[in-house]
Amino acid sequence: MNVIERVARVLAGQFYSRNAGGTEEHAAELVDREWPNFAADALAVMKTLREPTPEMAAAGDSASWHRMVEAALEDARGQGGASLH
Repeated sequence: MNVIERVARVLAGQFYSRNAGGTEEHAAELVDREWPNFAADALAVMKTLREPTPEMAAAGDSASWHRMVEAALEDARGQGGASLH
């Protein structure tokens, strides 16, 4: 499972699951079916994370962080996410 799918599943879970403010008591099957509808939002989140906040940069290596997020995005592109730009 690539990073876009992972994030999209979390977003779908938040949207549908009663535990996260949604309306469905058992949302797993709905999340499995609907997560692709959250892929664009997941991509936006990941693109935002490419640049660390000042606090994040102070805690570690900003260049490594940027490369790690880019690698995750490239992995998602390589797994059939050709529209991920």
